[in-house]
Amino acid sequence: MKRRDFLKGTALASGAFLIPAFLKPMEALAMNAISGYKNLVIIQLSGGNDGLNTIVPFGSDVYYNKRKTLAIKTPDVIKLNDMQGFNPNLAALQEIYDQGWMSIINSVGYPNPDRSHFRSMDIWQTASDADQFLSTGWIGRYLDANCQNCSYPYTAVEVDDTLSLALKGANLKGIAVQDPNKLFQTTREPFFKDLVHAPKDDHLHEDNLGYLYKTMIETYSSADYIQKTSKTYNVAGVYPTTGLGYQLKNVSKFINSGLQTRIYYVSLSGFDTHVGQQNQQGRQLKTYADAVAAFVKDLKQTGKLDDTLVMTFSEFGRRVEQNASNGTDHGTANNVFLFGGKLAKAGIYNNAPDLVNLENGDLKYQVDFREIYATLLNKWLEVDNSKILNKNFSGLDLV
Repeated sequence: MKRRDFLKGTALASGAFLIPAFLKPMEALAMNAISGYKNLVIIQLSGGNDGLNTIVPFGSDVYYNKRKTLAIKTPDVIKLNDMQGFNPNLAALQEIYDQGWMSIINSVGYPNPDRSHFRSMDIWQTASDADQFLSTGWIGRYLDANCQNCSYPYTAVEVDDTLSLALKGANLKGIAVQDPNKLFQTTREPFFKDLVHAPKDDHLHEDNLGYLYKTMIETYSSADYIQKTSKTYNVAGVYPTTGLGYQLKNVSKFINSGLQTRIYYVSLSGFDTHVGQQNQQGRQLKTYADAVAAFVKDLKQTGKLDDTLVMTFSEFGRRVEQNASNGTDHGTANNVFLFGGKLAKAGIYNNAPDLVNLENGDLKYQVDFREIYATLLNKWLEVDNSKILNKNFSGLDLV
């Protein structure tokens, strides 16, 4: 196979291994890795998690009237106050909540909500208006705006095999790394290695192939740094043997080994519950809670919890009233969770969702999700949110 054909057909073209150029200098700085800067971990619940059966408004008669068979029974709810409580499958989070390491923001959404999975996820990942279509993600724009001349080469890592739109900027992108050792071994295969070290041919001066060739060199360099840095730390915390548990265990390894990364992105799917919701959602919520609880306790043990903020979101909630299939259909506003050792307001941040004043049977949002993003950008990552969100949001008193 010729190099030209390989470069055209390689998985690099899909974006799975797209690496920002500033990652290569990480090797030079690896011996002087900084510590103590703030990490942001984002957990995406894909499919539209039903927020009302997650943080249960057990104090509302309307909830039980609208969900005759689907509502979580009052005795089963892990009560947090007189109105709301945890789904029993979130039991692992009770200790986290009681320690003051969790904040729940109710009724989060955006104007003119879209009930399409793909479109609403695009809106959340790009931080756009409902009628605005952007090709860059909000984290990608953070990289574009703040990492051209970074004092330190911070980047964003998605613990997956492919890169989400959220991490793609116009000029810089994050990296998708499911397994650092696997990425390292892939880039050390003879054919890949020969391509990286071979002299450029004339045909590599074409813009597209030249870019891909450059990306391969950066991938080769970065895989070496990530693998060598992350293997210096063995995770002591006990994690569940689930996909999300594995992802968060890797994030712990990255954080505690001193990998110079500011933002980590992981996801859990399976929340599209039109039929037979209770068992399906219950399994996914337990998977989520067990993994997050292990992660938070692990970071507390290693002294990293005060420097780490975890945000969980889903692209939309579900309708207030159950459907005829013992499930719920696509809705609008939902809850967002924050975890960390330095929360400004732990516990339930705002009022429970209003189940009476609805819009076409759906919850009205009370908090624009971009206000949360603005808070993370301004107060946690310490950058001007208006340059990234294309509007100026005042933010919230969350951290």
